[in-house]
Amino acid sequence: MDAVLKFLMAIWTYFAQNILQQPAFMIGLIVLVGYLLEKKKWYEVISGFLKATVGYFILVAGSNGLVQSFRPIIVGLKDRFHLHAMVIDPYFGQNAVTVGIMKRFGRSFADTMLLLLFAYIINILLVRFQKYTKLRSVFTTGNVQVQQAATAFWLFLFCFPHMGRLPILIVMSIVLGLYWAVGSNLTVGSTQELTDGADFAIAHQQMFGIFFFAKLSEWLSKRAAKKGKKVENKRLEDIELPGFLSMFNDNMVSTSILMLFFFGIILVVLGPTYLIHAGFMEKGQSFFFYILQTSLMFAVYLAILQLGVRTFVNELTESFTGISDRWLPGSVPGIDVAAVLGFGSPNAATIGFMFGALGQFLMIGLLLIMHSPTIVVAGFIPLFFDNAAIGVYCNNRGGYKYAMICPFISGLVQVAGSAFIATWVGMASYGGYLGMFDWATVWPFFTVIMKYLGYVGIAVVALILIIIPQLQYRADPEGYFLVTKDYEAWKKLHGKSDAE
Repeated sequence: MDAVLKFLMAIWTYFAQNILQQPAFMIGLIVLVGYLLEKKKWYEVISGFLKATVGYFILVAGSNGLVQSFRPIIVGLKDRFHLHAMVIDPYFGQNAVTVGIMKRFGRSFADTMLLLLFAYIINILLVRFQKYTKLRSVFTTGNVQVQQAATAFWLFLFCFPHMGRLPILIVMSIVLGLYWAVGSNLTVGSTQELTDGADFAIAHQQMFGIFFFAKLSEWLSKRAAKKGKKVENKRLEDIELPGFLSMFNDNMVSTSILMLFFFGIILVVLGPTYLIHAGFMEKGQSFFFYILQTSLMFAVYLAILQLGVRTFVNELTESFTGISDRWLPGSVPGIDVAAVLGFGSPNAATIGFMFGALGQFLMIGLLLIMHSPTIVVAGFIPLFFDNAAIGVYCNNRGGYKYAMICPFISGLVQVAGSAFIATWVGMASYGGYLGMFDWATVWPFFTVIMKYLGYVGIAVVALILIIIPQLQYRADPEGYFLVTKDYEAWKKLHGKSDAE
């Protein structure tokens, strides 16, 4: 029996490490299986697999390039001003758990792989029985699942340090599986509207944030419209700037100019002496052209990322029909949040990133002024991907004004919430915390409930997650499943025209 279990665990570990944690291959596998179920010709199956996989690799290349182009600023602000602080970043957070979980709780990080397996199975079962659960999205972003499983492991151990290995794995799997299913399900409607029925949801670290800010911007926009302020819901793509300002109508030009302004100020503050000493600039290199290149490369990598989105999304959504029809009717895949940056106004992502950064930097300054026990250093992943995506959704739902306001609020909350939870549970002392929107808001809230209510708190958290999709369904019973099964019919039902 032990030998069989070890063999099965070895198969799962191989799958998790080489496919589930490698989103490009996971997306490729979904396309492969979907096309096989649709009985496509063999060369169409291979073609779809390759296009989806390569497309996702292009997206990753763009994402990694964006991170690298911003690295001098992240590292520079920390080193130049001698900030010994915690970095809010998924990879720093995962590393903090890896280093600290044994020292603080005497537990092995290897349990996160079992947690990942059990929670993933629960997510699939919840969608399979959507008639009762009202859940429509399968979380497929494996690398994100590993990061979240690690952080959730720490938070549960903080709340229940004496709970046995098997009981805590069972409890965590149920709560985390519910979070994955409920969170990605929250993004279905707003993503379908943004992409005009591309048939995917978001499976990432800011799912509750996307839902909240999309709803908030829509509500504020409608409220303003009732007062006669029709300009309130004007989107960035609807704005045609006159005269010399017309160059901002081209997103590549506008991104370059905005980043030149944004990067330029910070790099001037850091100074060429520091940048040369840190190895970011070469000795004798022109400081002006270094700033220019860094700023323009940001626009280059953003364009690469958007190309990757266009390459793989069509294959994924078309092929998932086979899986949906056979195994998970009415469901959509939950994928990386970067996918939405290829939709809506391209400028919305840049605006969202910039105002989110302003919010983060302001809150970091407030933490310094208030002598916070934990000083936060901004990580690029929450800085960009949370706030850029929120900017895209808010621009689509509420207009350009909310593409600025909502990411700014998000930036404030990311830093304040992360500083609170990481200090309280002890992760700050290991140098990092996941730090993205849901993990600076929703999960601190869950942790407070479980810490102070004990086992009852687990039931309360699970009940909250179970109720959310039921409330969503009650708000639109006729269109709730229609939005994924027949988007055009859903638009007719709700009076949505292509012009809107």
